[in-house]
Amino acid sequence: MRRGRPGALPRGTAGRALTSVGTTAGGTAARAGGEVPQAREAARLWHVTLSVAGAEAPLGEVRRALEQLAHDHPFLLTSRYANDHAEIRYWEEARDLHDAAAVALRLWGEHRSTAQLPPWEIVGLEVVDRETYHQRVAEGYGPPPATPVGVHPF
Repeated sequence: MRRGRPGALPRGTAGRALTSVGTTAGGTAARAGGEVPQAREAARLWHVTLSVAGAEAPLGEVRRALEQLAHDHPFLLTSRYANDHAEIRYWEEARDLHDAAAVALRLWGEHRSTAQLPPWEIVGLEVVDRETYHQRVAEGYGPPPATPVGVHPF
């Protein structure tokens, strides 16, 4: 409810024209002139494989760091590691591939200090949608399903 004199416009609105909002046949709101705003995309699942590599580090420290990362972020499905490289696989929920890839590219660097991850660099990234992942597995291509879940040596 707006308070003020009947018929008076709120301050700062003089000269502004209001446009009506109707609905299209599908129930989507349309602006004056028939323009339909973009529907917000629903989040989808993306399978992410992040590969990192660098100078050798003690295996025990690499394992402990990856376990800490998995504990801090339980979305991680599986990690495989050696003393100079690792692979992290997980499902990411994101609006589109660009968002899923952006999150994946930040993962290692943003958690390097909290999980005490080795100072390795990202050397590979694969992001595929859920259907593509399951199609590859069914056809015998691509990585097998991430089982067993957890942190394992190569």
